[in-house]
Amino acid sequence: MLANVQAELNRFAKYVVSQSKSNLTRGKKNSSKELYNSIDYDIKVSKNSFELSFLMEEYGMFQDKGVSGTEKKYNTPFKYTNKKPPASAFSQWVIRKGLKGTRDKKGKFVSRKSLQFAIANSIYKKGIKPSLFFTKPFKKAFNNLDNDLIEAYKLDVEQLIKTTANNK
Repeated sequence: MLANVQAELNRFAKYVVSQSKSNLTRGKKNSSKELYNSIDYDIKVSKNSFELSFLMEEYGMFQDKGVSGTEKKYNTPFKYTNKKPPASAFSQWVIRKGLKGTRDKKGKFVSRKSLQFAIANSIYKKGIKPSLFFTKPFKKAFNNLDNDLIEAYKLDVEQLIKTTANNK
């Protein structure tokens, strides 16, 4: 029915998804490709409405908006208070980054597990800096969306009028 409006919403969503993925790669936040591969959108069309949803791994919102640590604060709704991130969450990340246990100042070997705990503790204190990998392209595209939708709607109405006029 409103083909131009649907096409405009598709264009908007594709732009946000592609720019978000580019921002992840540019910001070097694409280590496992899990978040990158999960970014998508879904448009549901019903008789009287359209619904557009953006999809991504749940932790994507923490990467985007950031998380305040106990010592360093960011302008974000998320914060660490009394629960640290699990050290096991950094197991594969440490391997992908090629980080290996080394010797400390006393010559004692620091294991991979100890390294994971150190990283978890650092994130708990310093937080996660907002990357805005999704927010920036969404806001940029959204600022023009109302005008683009009005134009698309106008084209759809003109098409409907022409079709109705030709059928009489």
